[in-house]
Amino acid sequence: MKIRAIVHPAEEGGYWAEVPALPGFITEGDTIEEVMINLKDAMVGWLEVANIALHI
Repeated sequence: MKIRAIVHPAEEGGYWAEVPALPGFITEGDTIEEVMINLKDAMVGWLEVANIALHI
């Protein structure tokens, strides 16, 4: 599955990222590498929560 993420420079330094296909999803990191790792971890969590919500 491919999901598009948009990475932005943060005003205070570092980066933040959003995934338009996942409402309310944002994550951040001090470096591009860190934000990419955080994106993967956060997407897994977001999708797990969404899947649980579908079964309630």
